[in-house]
Amino acid sequence: MSEVFFVRHGQASFGSDNYDKLSDLGHQQAEWLGQYFAHRDLQFDAVYTGDMVRHQETLAGIQKGLQIATPDAQITPQLNEFDFHTLIKAYLVSKGESLPGQGSPRKEFYRILKSALHEWSAGTLTEGTPETWQGFEQRVGSCLGDIGKQSGRVLVVSSGGAISMALRQILQSPASIMVDLNLQTKNTGVSHCFFNSQGFSLSSFNHVPHLDSPDRHHAVTYS
Repeated sequence: MSEVFFVRHGQASFGSDNYDKLSDLGHQQAEWLGQYFAHRDLQFDAVYTGDMVRHQETLAGIQKGLQIATPDAQITPQLNEFDFHTLIKAYLVSKGESLPGQGSPRKEFYRILKSALHEWSAGTLTEGTPETWQGFEQRVGSCLGDIGKQSGRVLVVSSGGAISMALRQILQSPASIMVDLNLQTKNTGVSHCFFNSQGFSLSSFNHVPHLDSPDRHHAVTYS
């Protein structure tokens, strides 16, 4: 029986001109996770990441914390996040609405994202979207198939949406489950699965054991 650890990237630079890079806290979260893996004496036989900067920086932080070499990462855009900025813009245009103003509660952004995701998955939001829901589903599923051919312990560093899509497929659940999972994934949250030639089974979702201490509660983030 083999196993895979899906890791969402560290805290990104939400609200900045370039979201696709880690904040200082994001780098620290990744290093702490690597230290946790080292404490558990976890070594990896294969590594996969998307090709986004935040994925690469998160992997680098994990490797720094591990302090041992990992296999060369198999870098694939199949593990990239969907373009949520463009998706939200397309949704707002379709509704004749505008993005909440500067300083609005973050929950307003997530409310719009949730609505956009539901319409995207239902096929009622297609105009101006960066890719179809089916295309997103297929590319993540294709990568999941490749991971399933590995053996031993696999580390996958990606984004909340792509990981949630993979878990939805593993659970054979409706699209709404991907939306629910996506909106609660923590930065450097770990989802653990076992797999063999028959398929995958989910063992745990969205754990942050490396942040589970009073002095690190501030480091549990969702962006």
